Amino acid sequence: MPPELMLAQLVAFRSIVGHPNAALIDSIRDYLTEHGVPSAVIGGPEGDRFNLFASIGPAEVPGYILSGHVDVVPANEPQWQGDPFDLRERRRRLIGRGACDMKGFVAAVLSAVPELVRMKLRAPIHIALSYDEEAGCRGVRHMIKRLPSLCAQPLGCIVGEPSNLTPVLRHKGKAAIRVSAQGISGHSSRPDLGRNAIHLLVPALQAAVAEAKALESGPQDAHFEPPYSTLQVGVLRGGEAINILPDAAEALIEARAIPGSDPEALFAPIRAAAADPDLSVELMTAYPALSLDEDHPLAALTARLSGQTPLAAVSFGTEAGLFQEAGVPSVICGPGDISRAHKAEEYITIDELHAARDMVLGLGRTLAAE
Repeated sequence: MPPELMLAQLVAFRSIVGHPNAALIDSIRDYLTEHGVPSAVIGGPEGDRFNLFASIGPAEVPGYILSGHVDVVPANEPQWQGDPFDLRERRRRLIGRGACDMKGFVAAVLSAVPELVRMKLRAPIHIALSYDEEAGCRGVRHMIKRLPSLCAQPLGCIVGEPSNLTPVLRHKGKAAIRVSAQGISGHSSRPDLGRNAIHLLVPALQAAVAEAKALESGPQDAHFEPPYSTLQVGVLRGGEAINILPDAAEALIEARAIPGSDPEALFAPIRAAAADPDLSVELMTAYPALSLDEDHPLAALTARLSGQTPLAAVSFGTEAGLFQEAGVPSVICGPGDISRAHKAEEYITIDELHAARDMVLGLGRTLAAE
């Protein structure tokens, strides 16, 4: 199947993050079955969202994972010039929600399946498709836990997030927390009869600001800009009117950590400052950093397959760190540019799509020859 047609079929599924995706996963499973490729569907605790893992070639032999997520962010931007879930071509651009991030890579992989099957691979190519990556890499964790029962320990994983088909060796880890305060409402003329929830948050906010400043002189990694871990308060909610004591307030705080640092650990001063019984701290999401050495065989392999010199680091995060944490060396390498993601008129070019398919077929030829 041409990758353009496969992409059109994938985009047509409104697999928005946080929503059911069974119809899409069933469609992919049926397609793989038609070509004699067995697959495992791995559900999550939500009950209506699923991962898919398939192997082409002998699963009991160490091989490589091609990883992608099938969820997309909502398409509510008013600037769309057509239905975001009906793929359009304009000037060799394929436009649609998820075309770049990252159904383009998934389409390139799936369209190559018939040819990969005919290659009679001596080492396998595994296809790993996950859900709810856009909500903090939630779905892939359940699939990674099952890896030992699905295949031999893989030699590596290529995560096809949009990187202009340039291998990317590193990204920071990320974690986010919600600090909630429960106060007592009342009229502002009698604050002694209530408890201001926003005021309760202040020690935690002060700790966040202080920690953010301290991190600037903490551990450094020159591969990144900035070269240190960061922390910031991104959202602050609370209050109804200036003359009412707010009875509830919350702050959403994010940390991004360089490799070697635990992003969750950066919240320790904030947790200590939120010791009031009317305050609670909830971990919203967390995933580890990615770090692959320049001289690792996977870096050399993806450089050869893509024809691009590896890039030291990017600022966005991916599921690659979770595969690495599970003992699978990982790299990012996928078609399209991340700057097009999460925007109206998101697109991937036809040339980019075919280049990604060629990279996948190149991996197949390499494994067939070994």
